[in-house]
Amino acid sequence: MNTIDLHVHSSASDGSLTPEEVVDLAKETGLRYFALTDHDTVDGVARALAQAEKYDNLDVIPGIELSCYYQSREIHIVGLFVDHTNEVFLQELKKLKQAREDRNEKMVQNFVAAGIPMTVEELKHGNPNSVITRAHFARVLIEKGVCRDKTEVFDKYLGIGCPFYLPKPKVSPEHVLHLIKSAGGAAILAHPYSYKFTRSQVEALLDELIPLGLCGMECYYSTYEDSEMQELRSIALSKNLLVSGGSDFHGAVKPDISIGTGRNNLCIPEKLLSPIREAAR
Repeated sequence: MNTIDLHVHSSASDGSLTPEEVVDLAKETGLRYFALTDHDTVDGVARALAQAEKYDNLDVIPGIELSCYYQSREIHIVGLFVDHTNEVFLQELKKLKQAREDRNEKMVQNFVAAGIPMTVEELKHGNPNSVITRAHFARVLIEKGVCRDKTEVFDKYLGIGCPFYLPKPKVSPEHVLHLIKSAGGAAILAHPYSYKFTRSQVEALLDELIPLGLCGMECYYSTYEDSEMQELRSIALSKNLLVSGGSDFHGAVKPDISIGTGRNNLCIPEKLLSPIREAAR
């Protein structure tokens, strides 16, 4: 049985491997398909597609992971089979990127004002087009010896409610779902139990998002127990949603998560892909 991974990150956002390196690793791992779903950008997609042309039996699915807010809580929606060359789509992503960069500049200023020297250039780590996330701040804080590890970073500095946390620009789920649809993509709710929602809260969220264009949900995910994945598949079936899944691979940023297999508990069957492809325009 061929396996797939529909949630993968590269250095175009907050992964440690370049798009080309991610493709090479996917081939080495034996994946048949994977989706490059960097945060708020498709900058790595063309590079990944070009690299995949070197291999037989490996296809890259153009994707993206977009953030938005539901009841003051940040949630993520993955777009699969998006048209990464669509000009309207790219212009909207440019606006989102600028808003994120404004937030990052303010966070840097706050760290500097507190006596912790930091620059945007350090955060980008030699990749000028990188979409900076809190993971980039965490890396710099650890490298400077301010924190021992990511747990300390998020517990003391960057977690929600911590002194240096600033929320992302308030983007609505409706806007994100419209954006994915405008690019011909299939919209998938990412890792629904990572938002600390109960089952009933997940179902209420789905009831709001489905009329807006949500067509699927990640039921397979690296950090979930088998019982949680089964429960999510049951919810998806009851809501007539497509089942998706992915590792959320980030390379060295999340060293315990491998592409394709997550924490060695993932086995996402290829048969899930055709309905998702059909749902995309």
